[in-house]
Amino acid sequence: MGKLKIGIALGGGGARGFIHLGVIKALEEKGITPDVISGVSAGAIVGAFIASGKKPDEIMELIKENKFLDYAKVRFPVMGLFTLENFEEHIKPHLSAKSFSDLKIPFYVAVSNLNSGRVEYFNEGPLITAIQASCSIPVLFSPVTINGQLYVDGGLLDNLPYKPLINKCDKIIAISILASEKTNKIENLIEVAARTFEMSVSINREITQRECDLLIEPTGVEAINIFDNSNAEEMFNIGYDYCRKIDNLEREFSE
Repeated sequence: MGKLKIGIALGGGGARGFIHLGVIKALEEKGITPDVISGVSAGAIVGAFIASGKKPDEIMELIKENKFLDYAKVRFPVMGLFTLENFEEHIKPHLSAKSFSDLKIPFYVAVSNLNSGRVEYFNEGPLITAIQASCSIPVLFSPVTINGQLYVDGGLLDNLPYKPLINKCDKIIAISILASEKTNKIENLIEVAARTFEMSVSINREITQRECDLLIEPTGVEAINIFDNSNAEEMFNIGYDYCRKIDNLEREFSE
């Protein structure tokens, strides 16, 4: 039997996206690499870099120093408190691919169309614009206009976008990093907006488990603020250590 075709879906979760990098590194060490990738929000950023051919450690060094306000720009709140106007200038120098067709691995980005009220999965056209839309948490960030339609964070309707991978690979691995647990730390408007969104995108775990071959949900992430990447190394290690301890992956996914 030849090598299995693997699809990996990367869920949203803001700064917790560093967990994805640790998981992917551990998977690579087990001989498991993606042939198709899908991502939303933070997962879209990580997925784009992986699909362009970069390694987890390399991506970690490129993005771990960027802070929330590096990407965001405060604006008068017509459609959002912030815009992501600075997003491109911080991502573009490190991501050589300008469009989906420039990527080395097929890649899908989940976005929510405000006009139609439906989730869409982009896999062609300008890459960075699609990622920016996928990261635009409603109200907090202004929507992104693409082909005359307004788009926001795909996690609003699908925070673990494994659906584009169905029938395109032999095995699907979904990585969830947005655990909506109890919290006592809600102290400002940004945290209210973030918590509201976090609650709204809780996935149906049973359906995901049924339709994917493996659901990876690293533990110990509940207290990590989705806008604070000061613990980037810790998050990377959480993902790496959790995945490294999963038994029998090599036999199930690499042959």
